[in-house]
Amino acid sequence: MNNNSNEEGKQDLLEAEDKTERKSRAKGLTFLNCVLGSVLCEIKRCTEQQHQVMRIMEKSRNEGDHHHQRSSPRRSSGDQEEKFRVGIVDLSGMSLDSLPISSLNLSNVSKLDLSINNLQSIPESLTARLLNVVAMDLHSNQLKSLPNSIGCLSKLKFLNVSGNLLQTLPKTIGNCKSLEELNANFNQLTMLPETIGFELTYLKKLSVNSNKLILLPRSITHLTSLRVLEARLSRLRSLPDDMENLINLEVLKVSQNFQYLDTLPYSIGLSMSLVELDISYNKIKYLPDSIGCLRKLQKLRVEGNPLVSPPMDVFEQSLQVVKEYLCDKMKAGQSPQKKRSWILRKLVKYASFNGKMMSSAGGGRRSWEKEGSIMVEYRSIDGLAAPRCMGISSPGRLFSTHNMGMLSPRRLFPSCTYK
Repeated sequence: MNNNSNEEGKQDLLEAEDKTERKSRAKGLTFLNCVLGSVLCEIKRCTEQQHQVMRIMEKSRNEGDHHHQRSSPRRSSGDQEEKFRVGIVDLSGMSLDSLPISSLNLSNVSKLDLSINNLQSIPESLTARLLNVVAMDLHSNQLKSLPNSIGCLSKLKFLNVSGNLLQTLPKTIGNCKSLEELNANFNQLTMLPETIGFELTYLKKLSVNSNKLILLPRSITHLTSLRVLEARLSRLRSLPDDMENLINLEVLKVSQNFQYLDTLPYSIGLSMSLVELDISYNKIKYLPDSIGCLRKLQKLRVEGNPLVSPPMDVFEQSLQVVKEYLCDKMKAGQSPQKKRSWILRKLVKYASFNGKMMSSAGGGRRSWEKEGSIMVEYRSIDGLAAPRCMGISSPGRLFSTHNMGMLSPRRLFPSCTYK
């Protein structure tokens, strides 16, 4: 009896273990099926995504080719340089991790939108083949760098790379000679290419807000076409000198650099086209007196600064009162001597006058003469700015019979020997 009960117990135990093992295998198979199902779904999604990209690119290419074939027979030899319509490719918001378009013809693409994806890089070969692209939008990706071949985009006018992880911009971006607008907001930029100002001569808007910039390159003052410069929410210590070279600058926003930005260059007062100036939330105590010369200035934001001059009660009145305060301060000679001499040097640079004062034989008139830059009857800076004196340097006056002797080769080049 005992033996039979023991055998029955063992058999029950074996059956229980077998049942547990079968359940465990079933669970394992279920989990494996779920994993495989997820993988297959992801593969299917990526495949469909790639096919969608391929269809969009093929459609763009076919439309360009069709238009080219339709219009080519009607073209005369003089119309060979006429541009045909090119494609607009929008691949934004598709969660792309890569760009499977290496085998497609991209020469017909004029606008490429790859924004709001998961791209970590842009292939060099892809960028180099975008020969006719005018606008490229790469914002809200995970780009850590831009391809060097971006310098091949000679027709590119608008580039948006905001909302990425960029620490630098490639030096070759200077080869994008047609670039008019560059948006690099919300990145991790610590510096801009040193030569950017010498090369992007058509740039009209530069936005580098929310980065880690400490300084702007000095060459930026050579961007004579620049109309808008934004460098907010960064770590700027100072602005470049020679701001007066930005003759078309209308909007300058350098707010929220907080404890880093504590001074403004005196040359900012010679940016005569400036309409809006935002220096709020910095550490600036003194505004340059030259700001009072900005006749076109309509909006000035200074809140969040520990300003001493002008005092806050002046700002509480109006912008016009602020400008008059600064002008009066300049005229009264309360500015440091180095600032007044600085203005003198700038006027020399721009040939308002140049050289040393010479007394005429009669003793009643004074003139300035050096290196061929002559101004008869030296007057004060305020006098030179008056409309009644605008004719002093007119061609009729400079080349009059009275002054022709001053422009003679003997006077201009005294070291030369004439026979």
